[in-house]
Amino acid sequence: MEKYICIHGHFYQPPRENPWLEEIEFQDGAYPYHDWNEKITAECYAPNASSRILNTDEKIIDIVNTYSKISFDFGPTLLSWMERNNPEVYQSIIEADRMSIERFSGHGSAIAHAYNHMIMPLANERDKYTQIKWGIRDFEKRFGRYPEGMWLPEAAVNMDTLEVLAEHGIKFTLLAPRQAKRIRKLGSHEEWIDVSGEKVDPTMAYKCGLPSGKSISVFFYDGPISQEIAFGGLLKDGGNFAKRLISLFYDKREHPQIVHLATDGETFGHHHRHGDMALSYALHYIESKNLARITNYAEYLEMHPPAYEAEIVENSSWSCVHGVERWREDCGCHSGQHPKWNQSWRRPLREALDRLRDRLVSIYAEEAPKYLKDPWEARNDYIDVLLDRSKENVEAFISKHAARDLSGPDKINVLKLLETQRNAMLMYTSCGWFFDEVSGIETVQIVQYASKAIQYAEESNGTSLEADFFDQLKKIPSNVYKNAFELYEIYVKTARSDLLRVGAHYSISSLFEGYTEETQIYCYTAKKLGVKVAHAEAGKQRLSIGKAVIVSNITWDEKTISYAVLHMGDHNINAGVKTFSGDKEFSIMQDEINDAFEKGDTPEVVRLMDKHFGNNIYSLWHLFREEQRKVLDMILELIYEGVDASYRHIYDDNYAIMGFYHNLQRRVPRSFRLAARYLLNNDLKKAFEETDLDIKKLKKLIGDVQKWSIKVDGMTVGYVASKWITSAMEKLNAEPEDVLLIENINDALDAATPLALPLDLWKAQNVYFSIGRNIHGSMKEKAEKNDSAAKEWLEAFLRLGHDLHVKI
Repeated sequence: MEKYICIHGHFYQPPRENPWLEEIEFQDGAYPYHDWNEKITAECYAPNASSRILNTDEKIIDIVNTYSKISFDFGPTLLSWMERNNPEVYQSIIEADRMSIERFSGHGSAIAHAYNHMIMPLANERDKYTQIKWGIRDFEKRFGRYPEGMWLPEAAVNMDTLEVLAEHGIKFTLLAPRQAKRIRKLGSHEEWIDVSGEKVDPTMAYKCGLPSGKSISVFFYDGPISQEIAFGGLLKDGGNFAKRLISLFYDKREHPQIVHLATDGETFGHHHRHGDMALSYALHYIESKNLARITNYAEYLEMHPPAYEAEIVENSSWSCVHGVERWREDCGCHSGQHPKWNQSWRRPLREALDRLRDRLVSIYAEEAPKYLKDPWEARNDYIDVLLDRSKENVEAFISKHAARDLSGPDKINVLKLLETQRNAMLMYTSCGWFFDEVSGIETVQIVQYASKAIQYAEESNGTSLEADFFDQLKKIPSNVYKNAFELYEIYVKTARSDLLRVGAHYSISSLFEGYTEETQIYCYTAKKLGVKVAHAEAGKQRLSIGKAVIVSNITWDEKTISYAVLHMGDHNINAGVKTFSGDKEFSIMQDEINDAFEKGDTPEVVRLMDKHFGNNIYSLWHLFREEQRKVLDMILELIYEGVDASYRHIYDDNYAIMGFYHNLQRRVPRSFRLAARYLLNNDLKKAFEETDLDIKKLKKLIGDVQKWSIKVDGMTVGYVASKWITSAMEKLNAEPEDVLLIENINDALDAATPLALPLDLWKAQNVYFSIGRNIHGSMKEKAEKNDSAAKEWLEAFLRLGHDLHVKI
């Protein structure tokens, strides 16, 4: 009996980008990482690209790209973020698919993914087609081949959705066992067998016939083991995981069995720490003992086409027993964290977005034919622009679809209309309905997309949809706020931006940044048109007056602005920004404000700014979050220096008396311990931030930490220490025979051992393993021939391997 094993990871994160900036802003909850995507990449996506296999001594003996041995899908919006922000991990994922093609008889392990995790059975027909087309095109661009399979968001399915997949040449998809309704042997006239209630045999592929006459293959994954991995303790031990998989084979089955499971990919490392290692070891265990053949779905399907046909449960999903109701009804399913809350907001939210979508469609259908030959074909092809926003590519796209020669303003309108449609699809990202409360960050995110779509529609067509949308939001209840409109005012309105606000950001931050003639600010370009900066002779005040062109890199829309910014010290900033209205008016404004500033008449400067800019007055609050934090840190730097000096004064002046208390074995006074705790944690952080780590100073700091029994901020100090180790190992990778550098890294690791820091050694171990494979053998040979330099290197390198827990 042939035995096959396939493990599928569904890797996905909801889009977290600010819709007006097209980038993720700093997220406090992900500290010490910049945002949740970065954190989850460090905990899951990166480790699975270089997963460790350990020996019985808990030493790393091999590092493998797990993606190449499993089946996987990645959400296109997540891969787009990763390509920009972590190209190394991104390339490892792409390379894994190439490796799997060689491993699995020409079939890659990556499968496609409907574009932005929209619940397909609830989508209208046009959106279904665009989601599938965008998912396929995105996949082709990244993996260089046409996908054989596709993951449906939340495995939500109906026959219409399967028809669209089959129409686009998708061979198979994955579903949960409860989504199987009934089966029968192909080509027979036997009665259908009812397999509802998860009674389907998951160890084979099934053919699903469609009303059009087409068909698609379906794999119903093994439900119990998928649940054990996600919510049980199966990933605590890779060996036990492997044995559990093998136990699922049943000798009395006559067909070639495929034991397979599907789970969120983040299970392997993010939800379960080191879950990637359990996965890689389980696969290693099965392969090394020849217990079964590791495969992927496409390879198995080619070798063993379906012998049975199946019917699905319409409008079902893998994550809710009520099917797709979780995304449109108060079905009773929630996270369990707020049992007294209800989800009666789900239906009116979907109705509000459906109403908005239909109105946006009407605007697009009315306006787009003025510019485009086939507006809906252009929308389907717009993914080519999302994948490459270079001017040349966008021009080629417009040229392909234009109904006539388009002017500059025409092209801007075309891009705004298409962005209206893109945001109208992004606002259906499934996470917006999944959780407990309409004011949750996932739901706020999709309402932001709705707001952005409304803004683009108004700019391109002149029709305002905002008032009607607000009326709909007021009908949506909340467990926390009066209604959804209240959360819009708090979380969405404050995030909205336009070219003038980008200009305000540029003008204010220019006081603190050394901007060049042309500066990138997220998805905008700011072009300086000349600036005059005056500095007060005494005090902290600064004034900047100038003009600039702000250009959207998304729609090519642009605005020339004039501005005046007064920094009165600390966080007190007053900025006036408006559309440039000519050189004469600008010159009058500049002269009046500058004269008042030079006279030291601050109230007059503020009055004149009100006069020239009216209501267009901005403050530090209007900076985008990332720059706001950066500027605040710069402003507070002098304050921090004062705080640091005060604590250092307390600590240094009382060091002797603290020592006396310590020698008497008496508790050091609390005020002294507070000063020591602040100062030593800060000094440890600064020590690891230095490129040339002072080992002597580090040992002294650690000695004091131990002496005064100071609690170290492990998260922060461990984070900067990990970055230093990674940086040092990257230098070693460039100069692998640098013994002094190896010894320096050894000394740092040894010195830091007493702190028991939660070090992230992932990259360092990867580099060490690579160096070991490349030159360890040759250096060992030289050492055996009494080469003293090689002996010294070998001793230092093996010591480093011991500290990094790697065995070569």
